[in-house]
Amino acid sequence: MGKQHIFFDLDGTLTDSMPGITRAVQYALRRYGIQVDDLNVLKPFVGPPLPESFKEFYDFPDHDAHEAVFVFREYYNVKGWMENAPFPGVEAMLKSLRNAGKELYVATSKPEDMAKRVLDHFGLTKYFRFVGGAEDDGGEKLRVKKDQVIQYVMDSCGLEKKDEIIMVGDRRHDIEGAEKTGISSVGVLYGYGGREELSEAGADWITETPETLLELLKEL
Repeated sequence: MGKQHIFFDLDGTLTDSMPGITRAVQYALRRYGIQVDDLNVLKPFVGPPLPESFKEFYDFPDHDAHEAVFVFREYYNVKGWMENAPFPGVEAMLKSLRNAGKELYVATSKPEDMAKRVLDHFGLTKYFRFVGGAEDDGGEKLRVKKDQVIQYVMDSCGLEKKDEIIMVGDRRHDIEGAEKTGISSVGVLYGYGGREELSEAGADWITETPETLLELLKEL
């Protein structure tokens, strides 16, 4: 059967979301008295769960890290989500994979409703069987980490044959999440994680462009 079920990260894998995310992080940090003028400094925030990044890069305690996410959304939910665009070649890749009989899914650390809004905005929703994202309202079904989101998509779609599933992402969190759930992974270099990051995380394959990713996934 091969890798019939392909899970895609969203930010940095399907869309170039750096402008909106980094501006929203800049907005949130300013609320805490931290001024960052060079948005490139904030690129590491693209992809991983936001609370984790606020803690890792700015030593926020747990409470402030979670509070900062709500400040982030004051900007992102109004402006930032539209400061974003699919990477060149991504839609053609998705269309070709669907035409080849592959089933496509989204597994993102972005809140699920926002992920759906972004995909709808760019006309990409039609390519996916299921869009799964984070749930961070503090309820019993809390899921933030990538392995939790991957497992949620698998459970929601009744996918039990792990050898038929592969995760595609641009950051170590995607690769590590795939490993924790027992599925294989592909790291992409056109996003925000480099070859060293993806290799050290244990990516089974690493590829450079949406075009080379397409050829790889059609072979697997």
